[in-house]
Amino acid sequence: MPTWQQNITALMRQHEISGTVRVTQSEQPLLATAHGYANRTYNIPNQHSTRFGIASGCKLFTAVAILRLVENNQLALEDEVSSFLVLDGIDLQGVTIHHLLTHTSGIVDYFDEETMDDFEELFTTFPMYRLRTPRDFLQLVGNRPRVNEAGVRFQYNNFGYVLLGILIETISGQSFPEFIQHHIFDRAQMKRSGYFSFDALPEDTAIGYIDQTAGSWRTNQYALPVIGGPDGGAFVTVDDLERFWQALMSHTLLSQSFTELLFQPHVTERETSGYGYGVWLELTSAGDVWKYHIMGYDPGVSCHSAYYPHDATIVSVLCNQSKGAYTISKAVEETLFKCAKEERS
Repeated sequence: MPTWQQNITALMRQHEISGTVRVTQSEQPLLATAHGYANRTYNIPNQHSTRFGIASGCKLFTAVAILRLVENNQLALEDEVSSFLVLDGIDLQGVTIHHLLTHTSGIVDYFDEETMDDFEELFTTFPMYRLRTPRDFLQLVGNRPRVNEAGVRFQYNNFGYVLLGILIETISGQSFPEFIQHHIFDRAQMKRSGYFSFDALPEDTAIGYIDQTAGSWRTNQYALPVIGGPDGGAFVTVDDLERFWQALMSHTLLSQSFTELLFQPHVTERETSGYGYGVWLELTSAGDVWKYHIMGYDPGVSCHSAYYPHDATIVSVLCNQSKGAYTISKAVEETLFKCAKEERS
């Protein structure tokens, strides 16, 4: 194993990062490693085939699903959400599909990441086991007022993606998990991915762990909705994430024009950072795309997955703990491209 791959494996052990990493370049494997336990009670190790939760990383699945409906002329990005959904106590005036996809709707969020930092706060009075469908999340919003008018500014909004999921169900007549399974997972050959319920997890699925003081820990079973939805919570493997990126780039999921629309920087946070539809973009100083990437953080979950278009590199890091994915993905990125640059010089 080359030195940089050994260094990544050693780094995971050094920081006690529980998860798995896969790196490929032009479909050629460069690194596949795993560390830690999928189940700490029974000392079941993480493996390359282990399924991990990816939290908000799966907002990109929701965005692709919406664009499939747009491509099939079942709705338009400029359509107002209120023309499809009438929800008591939720002000959707002037909010379009585009606004929801780009976090510029101005509507209230059930978990506002600008003011809240502990997802478990949601479940001090509301049982997590009651959140099984996108419509169940409506109870968490109530009649709270809007934050801004639509289109005023980017403000990351989980509830906006919940509404996109309700919209998918309304238009398609399928449940959200069924639609994603048929139109994304099956088409991309993501055979081990799904929206699994915490009380019915399939085999070879990592349990999420919340580390506490003095080496103690607990599972995240009571810290998240019992089943994931449009804003987060799917379970995938690193292989399936690779298949997903490949399916996107080969236009298996969307036509070329809609794939390009997905990846446009619809919102620019900084000169070198933007947001497409469900996906983050990192740009060079010249304005070219350096990478497309998704990330997700929940109690007991962290993930980073990126596609680098200049050489078709895919880097995916999935962890069944609240942190670790960023540390490893950054280390992979810095060492991999540093080595590639040195080889060319």
